[in-house]
Order: sequence, then C-alpha cells, then structure tokens
Amino acid sequence: MITKRIIPCLDVKDGRVVKGVNFQGLGDVASPVELAKHYSSGGADELVFYDITASAEGRKLFTDILCETARSVFIPLTVGGGIRTTADFERVLACGADKVSVNSGAIADPSLIGKAAKLYGDQCVVLSVDVKRVDGVFRVFAKGGRENTGMEAISWIRRCVEDGAGELVVNSIDTDGVKNGFDLEMLAAVCDAVSVPVIASGGAGNMDHFIELFRTLPKVDAGLAASIFHFGEVDIRDLKDYMAKNGIPARR
Repeated sequence: MITKRIIPCLDVKDGRVVKGVNFQGLGDVASPVELAKHYSSGGADELVFYDITASAEGRKLFTDILCETARSVFIPLTVGGGIRTTADFERVLACGADKVSVNSGAIADPSLIGKAAKLYGDQCVVLSVDVKRVDGVFRVFAKGGRENTGMEAISWIRRCVEDGAGELVVNSIDTDGVKNGFDLEMLAAVCDAVSVPVIASGGAGNMDHFIELFRTLPKVDAGLAASIFHFGEVDIRDLKDYMAKNGIPARR
C-alpha cells in the first residue's frame, strides 16, 4: 500500500475560514493564516485553500490573504476558487501555490484543463469535483455546490483526466460535514474510472473513518477533512500514529 496523505482543507469566505454541513450554514472558524501555520507545523502533508464564494460571486480569488497564507506554510499548497483562465493559474501560482484546483471554471470552459496542463504540467492541475446524488445518479455541482450542472460525475471526471488533470479532489456534498464517514460508494466509482491520485473529501468524523477509507479503497491516495481538524477533534499526528498501528503507511 502506498503512503497515504492527510490534508486539511481551509474553506475561506471573506478572508476567514468557515465550515458548514452539506455546503450550507457556514460558520466562522478562524484566520486562514493562523490555521495554515498550525497545520504546517502539525504534521499535515499538504494544505488545500479554497476561496469558496469566488466563482458564485464572479470574482477573482483573494490574493492578499493567499500570499500571506503561502508564506506561512512549508508543505505543498493547493489553491482553488474563481479559477477561470490560464491567467488565473498564473496569478495563483505567483502567490505561492504549488498546485491549482479548478472546478466551476472547467465546467464553463472544458478546454481550460488541457490548456493549463500544457502550460504548467499535469501535476499542477487539480480537478475538484463537487458531487451529489440526484435521483440515484452522481451529478456534478458548480459554484460551491449551489448549481446542479446536470452532468454525470464519473464521465466528467474521466474526461478531465484525459484532458490533463493530474489529481482529483472528490467532494461528496451528501456526506460533507455530516461526520458519518467518507462516501465510499462514490469514491469507488471514481477510483475504478481513473488512474491519477484521488483525494477523498467529505464525511470524516473520527480516526476510524480514515482507516475504513484506506482499507476499503486502497487506490485512494489521501484523506481530506476540515472541521475535525479545525476544532481539535482529531490531531493529525495522533491520526498518523493510529494509521501506522492499523497497518496503513503515513508520512511522518
């Protein structure tokens, strides 16, 4: 089994980290800069920074708070929100991001992934997909989970990987913030469809959920979570120790 990554996620709105349930009812958590410092020194393998309202509000991602956050961390940083053009990729990378996550921008312009991959390399292009069951079908949602695109999720993911997305963050809206475990059914369908690294997001409530994730789906490369880390319910170093005791390799 390959070494598994543990990745905290900073959902940023108006310059503050927020968290909700099923993408709704967002509440204030903390400063992204302070949380980023905490995770960078606390055992996180990578960090994801989403400006979660940039696409819905039709604006560019906040660069000032991003630059300050990037300066505060010494682990890989993936950034998303309001990424609509290759110029947005350039701007975010110039702020200190290592990888750029695109969601609504790729839905609006499917050629964006291929263009960005040619310019910056597949490893820099992360497809973030917000997925929700609609009448038993996995559907892609846009604009921070606000808009049902009508697209079937697995075929969309496969297409984007073929175009050059080098990594996937798969966000389950159904399990987001519920803390009953990752969406294993949906993640299994994704892992069967692609060969690039898959990051599971949405549903972690305790350390056993990560054990269940990696044991059930060894193809999943990383587990991403927010509230359980933000509110101190799970310490990342303790989680990695627990994973090691359960035979799941983690970066130390």
